[in-house]
Amino acid sequence: MKGFHKRLLVILLIFIPLYTLSVFMAKQPQTPEDFIWSDLLLSSDDRILVLAPHPDDEVLGCGGIIQHAVKMGLPVHIVFLTYGDANEWSFMIYRERPVLSSRGAINMGLVRHEETLKAMSILGLSEDKITFLGYPDFGTLNIWYKCWNKAPPYKSILTRVTEVPYDNALRPGALYKGDDILKDIKTVLKDFKPTKIFVTGPADHHPDHQAFFLFTTVALWDLEKDKDINCKLYPYLIHYNRWPYPSGYLPENFLQPPQSLVKEIRWQDTRLTPEQLEIKHNALKAHATQYNSSTKYLLSFMKPNELFGDLPPVILNSNLIDITGKEDEEIKIPDELLEKEKSAYVGIEEQYVKLKEKRIEMRVKFTRPLAKTVGLSLYLFGYRSDKDFPLMPKLHVKFGAVYYNIYDQNKKLPVNILKIKRNSREITISVSLADMDNPEKILFATRTYVSKVPLDWSPWRILDIKQ
Repeated sequence: MKGFHKRLLVILLIFIPLYTLSVFMAKQPQTPEDFIWSDLLLSSDDRILVLAPHPDDEVLGCGGIIQHAVKMGLPVHIVFLTYGDANEWSFMIYRERPVLSSRGAINMGLVRHEETLKAMSILGLSEDKITFLGYPDFGTLNIWYKCWNKAPPYKSILTRVTEVPYDNALRPGALYKGDDILKDIKTVLKDFKPTKIFVTGPADHHPDHQAFFLFTTVALWDLEKDKDINCKLYPYLIHYNRWPYPSGYLPENFLQPPQSLVKEIRWQDTRLTPEQLEIKHNALKAHATQYNSSTKYLLSFMKPNELFGDLPPVILNSNLIDITGKEDEEIKIPDELLEKEKSAYVGIEEQYVKLKEKRIEMRVKFTRPLAKTVGLSLYLFGYRSDKDFPLMPKLHVKFGAVYYNIYDQNKKLPVNILKIKRNSREITISVSLADMDNPEKILFATRTYVSKVPLDWSPWRILDIKQ
């Protein structure tokens, strides 16, 4: 019975954050009606690569793009970061009982693999156009944070393995480490040579969706000198605060971006005919484990258009640059939080960055003071073109109400490498570029949380250092 209780606890630790995430997306205020976007057009020499964190994301975000590319006879390839083997809520509905064993979770990953083949067949793609990498569902952002170089591999929460367990994956036995994910993505890029890459974006609130964007970004930086790789990134959004709005099956309503992301992102869209939308809907239904458990939310993406847009890089200088991205958004406490979590809620109200005397300075302002139970995490991952990314420092600064600690992956660092100023509602952090191994670019994000429950997020931003 002890084993059963342990696995039940693991399921709850997965389910609660996922449930919080799904409900939190429900009621985004409407984007202004005069919002204008530009058309995303495919050309006759395009090679289309769609990167999906989980089976069904490719249909939700790119079902129309895939159909356009197939109709034009363009080379198309779909790559899945995970097999979606940790969605316990959908598994319980599908199996009508909890999936508690590691073998059971792997089997559900295989079920989702088969659903994907059916969905892609409906969209016009054969099995040889599909690749699964097989990294841990709901674990890839943790790999991004902590599992590089000599660090041990990540252990999947449900499958309980530390390497790719699927024989039909790109590289069975690949370790659950950042080095391996980066290697696989670069292999795909060099083999397929895409011209347009569609991937989940840096503002997406799902951790696996953020991770696929981050790993892909670094892979593209690593391949910048490869003359055979000449492509552009088109991020798409799946999970965001109270979005899409309104939810449910409303095929006559155009999909519009979240209000808080209208100003900073130059959005593009592609249009679907009624026939294409029906095909997209049928492809989504083929992902039966997901469709049956989250029908209303998934149907929110059955719209006559698909949206794509990326946050521009922030060019650092000596001026304080606002990267808040929430100018017109009223901060609302999610309804699904428990009362004790609502009472402790802390949102990220403002964020600023600047470069000063070879130090990067970040200022974060909160909606209210940090409480005893509320934490703030700030991430700074530097990149240099002349050094392997797994060897670069990956800083994680953790703040509580009165303390702070600094980590490089799992290694605790001396606190004196940072200069910290703080008052009840604002923290300013300054770090020497030398202590980050003199990066050319920095991937930066912040988040607040209570235990494992997320409260507020900032999108990952690329900070470009022009020295």
